[in-house]
Amino acid sequence: MFFRVAGIATAVLALYAQEQPAVSKSDSGQAAEPAPYVVNAGTRVPLSMINSVSTKTAAEGERIYLETVFPILANGKIVIPPGSYVAGTVTEVKRPGRVKGRGQLYVRFDSLTLPNGVTRDFRARIGSLDGRSTEELDKAEGKIKSEGNKSGDARTVGEAAGAGAGIGGLAGIASGHTGMGAGIGGAAGAAAGLIGVLLTRGPDAVLAKGTTLDMVLDRTLQFDAGELDFSNNNWHHSLSDGPGPLPSRKTQSTGVGRRFPY
Repeated sequence: MFFRVAGIATAVLALYAQEQPAVSKSDSGQAAEPAPYVVNAGTRVPLSMINSVSTKTAAEGERIYLETVFPILANGKIVIPPGSYVAGTVTEVKRPGRVKGRGQLYVRFDSLTLPNGVTRDFRARIGSLDGRSTEELDKAEGKIKSEGNKSGDARTVGEAAGAGAGIGGLAGIASGHTGMGAGIGGAAGAAAGLIGVLLTRGPDAVLAKGTTLDMVLDRTLQFDAGELDFSNNNWHHSLSDGPGPLPSRKTQSTGVGRRFPY
């Protein structure tokens, strides 16, 4: 009788044990670590320039400063909020030539700082440039090139020739040789305009304050939940508010005598 009762008790205990769920780390008092928030390599982060940089004044190693203008999410949570800071470096500068050649800027992005001070280092490149900008982006090399100015040069020569012809014509009338005076004056004006072109550099490449561009991440950025607490951060007024890209040099009147070599 004793052995029968013992056997029944053993069977009941075995059945009860099978019905109990396995004890997890969290059930045993050890909370499972939350999954990290990941921003994948290749993600585009929209930025806006806080300062301005130009081939006219920039030098290799000069710093550039930008801020994010659109939130980047991971797993439904904002991980890079607007107003995060990005620092970059000018790696190479080439000024436009006086006869040919365009201004060129090479820049890279070095670090990201969230509003709460969390920082990540990386090496990222420009993926696209402000659609309003007259500069061009060579995506293969990460090179920003200024616009060409052949039409402006031709206009300068033409304006100088026209002014010279007018002055020569007036002089020709006074001397009784109108046609000859206009021809000589036009030739002299064209020569003066050409000299002015040869002594003047082309347009510089400029990233003006307020210019927007995309940064393409070259590596994965990973954040823990504790690094994404922005509750104690006061959102600041944008530091990148500015006029943005400069207007095209081709649409600006140069006028004879208004261009000076520098």
